[in-house]
Amino acid sequence: MNWRTGYKSFLWILGVFLVAYFMPLKDGRFTQAVYEALALVKWYAREHVLLCLIPAFFIAGVIAVFVSQAAVVKYFGATAKKWVSYSIAAVSGTILAVCSCTVLPLFSGIYKRGAGLGPAIAFLYSGPAINILAIILTARILGFELGIARIVGAVIFSVVIGLLMHLIYRREDQERTAMELALPDQAGSRPLWQTAFHFLVLVGILVFATWGRPAAASGTWAWVFTHKWDLVILFGLLLGASLIYVVRLKWWSVGLGILAVLASALVFPDSPLLVFTVAIVVLSILLSVSPGESQQWMNESWGFARQIMPLLGAGVLVAGFLLGSPEGGGGIIPARWITSLVGGNSLAANLFASVVGAFMYFATLTEIPILEGLVANGMGKGPALALLLAGPALSLPNMLVIRGVIGTRKTLTFVALVVVMATASGLIYGALFSAG
Repeated sequence: MNWRTGYKSFLWILGVFLVAYFMPLKDGRFTQAVYEALALVKWYAREHVLLCLIPAFFIAGVIAVFVSQAAVVKYFGATAKKWVSYSIAAVSGTILAVCSCTVLPLFSGIYKRGAGLGPAIAFLYSGPAINILAIILTARILGFELGIARIVGAVIFSVVIGLLMHLIYRREDQERTAMELALPDQAGSRPLWQTAFHFLVLVGILVFATWGRPAAASGTWAWVFTHKWDLVILFGLLLGASLIYVVRLKWWSVGLGILAVLASALVFPDSPLLVFTVAIVVLSILLSVSPGESQQWMNESWGFARQIMPLLGAGVLVAGFLLGSPEGGGGIIPARWITSLVGGNSLAANLFASVVGAFMYFATLTEIPILEGLVANGMGKGPALALLLAGPALSLPNMLVIRGVIGTRKTLTFVALVVVMATASGLIYGALFSAG
């Protein structure tokens, strides 16, 4: 028996045994934390998996199959102009209204296709951090200056962290991208505009299906929220046309799929999520039974789901146990401890806010009401910005998946850079505006 493998197995068995043996089932806080862990998993499955992750898996599959390796290398590879690759990566969040978990399949997709580590990391950070709606709501609810600080900090963060990751792991990344460039790349079977159209239609479905309720009851954002499912239907019809003319599925099979979705809408007119689920099932069947690129698209999407979902599930469970769920009470760590530790503008307060933000899971826009409650309970302005810069871009589930893509050392470096820069930004911001 290999001693190293046996040693690890023994530690896992011993750890599970000790946890089971000393489990404080009669302790109220422990049982509440277990409930919160399960509540977060349930909430995540209901509110996030169908609307966010599954569309993201399909988008990642499109990147892996329909986007040529040469195109990714051209804009994000080691030979690309740095100002081009980092500029595109840094503003991606204004297009993709995604959270730290939903961006993972997209990050995996471009990294797999040959993107350099630096631009891929910049994309990974900016995707959830520069959500334009979240920044507008931050400015409206938490103050204009904090909204501006958030967008400026996020753009700078994405570029600086990407560049630092590139410099730290430059030699390894050059070897990896050299191997990717040595692989033959098949010529695209369709014009670029068709691939772009197909990609943007899927992004449109993702964006509007996950559109959150704005703070104001009127205005542009409120109108979009009111009509979000109408917009999803519009993009769904565009997807049907794209499946026929871009993906080249048989028109009658797509037509039957659309009829099945419309029938479910007639049967369940008040359950758009159920109709959305039917649409996902129909699309999966259409792609699975169609040979060629369609099956490859489905296989790649399933590959991303199979790699990412188990780690996300474990991470969400642990995050709920430690910190609680958005709709319930606190986890094993009392909320009052967190509130008492983030007052003022000390180094400890900013560092603590950055670390908690990095490990806590925030769905899109949920960081704003959480932060509003913390600020009302005495949280300083510096730690508030630190949490905003570290929180939406990172989470414990997010870290587990990133580790599976780029390895443990690079993941730890990325997390450390985010925490350090968020802490420094909070200190600077707090020193400038705490008296305001």
